[in-house]
Amino acid sequence: MRSEWLKGVNRVVVKLGTGVLTDASKQLDPAQMGQLVAQFAAQRQAGRELVLVSSGAVGAGMGALGYQKRPTEVAEQQACAAVGQCRLMAIYEELFAKSGLRVAQVLLTHEDLQNRERHRNARNTLLTLLHRGVVPVINENDAVSTTELKFGDNDRLSALVAALLPADLLVILTTVDGVVEHFGKPNARTLPAVEKIDDALERMAGGTDSPTAVGGMRSKIQAARIVVRSGIPLVIASGRKPNVLAQVLASAEEGTLFRPQSGGLRGHKRWIAFFNHPRGRVFVDAGAEEALRHKGRSLLPPGVTRCEGEFLAGEVISVCNPQGIEIARGISGFSAAEIRAWTTPRSEVVHRDDLVVL
Repeated sequence: MRSEWLKGVNRVVVKLGTGVLTDASKQLDPAQMGQLVAQFAAQRQAGRELVLVSSGAVGAGMGALGYQKRPTEVAEQQACAAVGQCRLMAIYEELFAKSGLRVAQVLLTHEDLQNRERHRNARNTLLTLLHRGVVPVINENDAVSTTELKFGDNDRLSALVAALLPADLLVILTTVDGVVEHFGKPNARTLPAVEKIDDALERMAGGTDSPTAVGGMRSKIQAARIVVRSGIPLVIASGRKPNVLAQVLASAEEGTLFRPQSGGLRGHKRWIAFFNHPRGRVFVDAGAEEALRHKGRSLLPPGVTRCEGEFLAGEVISVCNPQGIEIARGISGFSAAEIRAWTTPRSEVVHRDDLVVL
């Protein structure tokens, strides 16, 4: 089924983790970066549009500033990022230039993609760069991002960039061959494909103990949830293998492929579901949960049992079932104060056109 899921792929987002960009001493490895850039150049020359989401800035800055492991203080991390981002882009610019390609640095914060106007501007900028044959090199703006506004890691950022464009495929290149079942045991094996992301898969995934990286396989599974819900396939594969990108795009059995869901979310609903930190929560009864999940209905006032947080009309909120589990996100038609006071007319708390069932 790989050839069916990867048929007609033209626009590809590729995420490179810190582990595939650095050497044993945790410094940027120009030779390794060179072979990865050569793979990019080959696909660009084949006519594909490529977007690179690159880690490595904090790691590069750590080496320059003398850190042996990732600092825990935000200011120190930001200082590493500020120094390292310059070094990272200088290497990319030199390597891509050897293949006659231009690069553009794009640094993003979560707020850039949450704000609707800046969201559109970011998308238009990326599309214009691709139209001009430029390879965007994207990273989180770590030098200014604060904890509450961060994407969390570049796995999530790459998934959001893929959903933003949207892309035809997301490829996450890491230090392992894919999602490994029975990791570290004699019967370990790489899963060739994942058709459903469930609790068993989440338990199989782990974090990372790398001194320069964050996330691990768990963050990649979370990224997979975003892209497959958006109707975009994802492949997790080893960035240490030569020609891995060509193998993936040729539908070879390389890495782990996550099957996209049919009927992926449209742009407005992708923005609601993935690009916002909900401002508050409303809890609904069992009848409302059934209507939202299975009948495609709007959320009406009688189904709301309580409201948490302070939010205004027009802001994104979470919708939780009686057990407190988030089942949907949507744009509230009323403020929290109006909902609590029950002064709302018999109108939608969240209209179905502004509601995404998760």
